[in-house]
Amino acid sequence: MDGTGVFELKNQLLAGSLALVMIGGQAQAGQTAAQQAIPDAPRPKTNFPVGNVAPGQGSTSTSTADGGGTQGATQTATPPSPAAVAPTAPPADGSAAALEQRPTYEPAPGEGNKAVQTIRAYVNEVEIPFTVKDSKNQLVSGLKARDVQVYENGLLQKILVFHNDPLPMAVAIVIDQSMTQDQMDKVNTALGALQDAFSKYDNISIFTYNKSPKKITDFTGATSARLTQAIERSKGEGRQALMAGSLSGPMAQTTNINNQNFDPNTAPVRGHSGIELNVPREIHPLNDAILAAATSLSTQPVDYRRVIYVISNGNEYGSKAKTSEVIKYLQTNGIEVDGTLVGDSALWGMGLLDKIHLPLMMRDNVLIAYKNATGGNIDSEFRTQSIARSFARVASEARSRYTLAYVTHEPFIDGKYRKIEVKVLLPNLTVLARPGYWPAAMELRPRTVAPSQ
Repeated sequence: MDGTGVFELKNQLLAGSLALVMIGGQAQAGQTAAQQAIPDAPRPKTNFPVGNVAPGQGSTSTSTADGGGTQGATQTATPPSPAAVAPTAPPADGSAAALEQRPTYEPAPGEGNKAVQTIRAYVNEVEIPFTVKDSKNQLVSGLKARDVQVYENGLLQKILVFHNDPLPMAVAIVIDQSMTQDQMDKVNTALGALQDAFSKYDNISIFTYNKSPKKITDFTGATSARLTQAIERSKGEGRQALMAGSLSGPMAQTTNINNQNFDPNTAPVRGHSGIELNVPREIHPLNDAILAAATSLSTQPVDYRRVIYVISNGNEYGSKAKTSEVIKYLQTNGIEVDGTLVGDSALWGMGLLDKIHLPLMMRDNVLIAYKNATGGNIDSEFRTQSIARSFARVASEARSRYTLAYVTHEPFIDGKYRKIEVKVLLPNLTVLARPGYWPAAMELRPRTVAPSQ
């Protein structure tokens, strides 16, 4: 090869080398540009809070030492205690909606009354006592909040508190002294067992009525000697039954002949001919007696279960107060009517004609209307021993009712009646509860609530 050929070969090799260098430089520049387009990964922060977050509780914003805002947890993963779940403090915004977000609180035994007191102190709370019985008329125990639903004016309500704790009671006992003498004798004998039906935590007052209501004693302790004496003073003589010949009726005089009395010397009314019927009206002011007892009960603490316990044959005639007016007062003040029905009205089949009550005629048994309107219980007994046993049975049932509480969505003081329906989501059970209530301003007054322990 001559010199010219060698020179050309060198030039070609040099040009190839330069080309390779240029290609490599472009590739390296492209790789560097690509690397610069990818952002750096975030670096871990060594001062990030490591506290546990309770499920469903969320977290709150806190400030770190360097002034940067970080999202840190302020609660532990320990499950909340019942006291924390219970409505023991008002919501931050004071609204019923904030309280409704809480789950239904089923307090431990003995804590139910405190929970209901707390809710009532802050919101438009409605408290409903009710009883559940099976097909054999036996009380059903062990129900939970998930087994029960409550409706107000047809709308399902959120149950805030549900419990079955025995509660102290404020009881106004109403004793009928307008019964016949034989009925009164049975009641007088059975009254010896009345005081034993109540506990030392109950407040008891006694009313009687014959021609008009009379207060025997104001509220006193159920185990006090004062109540013992009041029960003794409540025993009456009863009324004498009207016998043939005791009135100016057909048996009080001889027969008439030609509109003239056959023997004027035997006529009860001298100088008059014919037969005269002057039957006196029997006054049984049961409505007035219940209203007097309810008025006294309305001054008792709302934290007590308010009960009127009536011992009567249920006859009503001559009261100034109407039954509907008294029922409205009872429903407004959260008072239930329980009782023991005695006399002929306690017998099966008696008093059925009262369902087709005739105007201006006496009602044979008005207690059933009061029981149905207030969710109470009436025990019908005819014998003396059964009457005595019914006192403890009825009082025990009144004390141990289920209690639920919810927040009404209606304006609490609007003067309108609210219908209530309590349902149990189990078959073959019967619920005994008041069908409704009237709103009252007393539920809005402030009350002192003990702080939770």
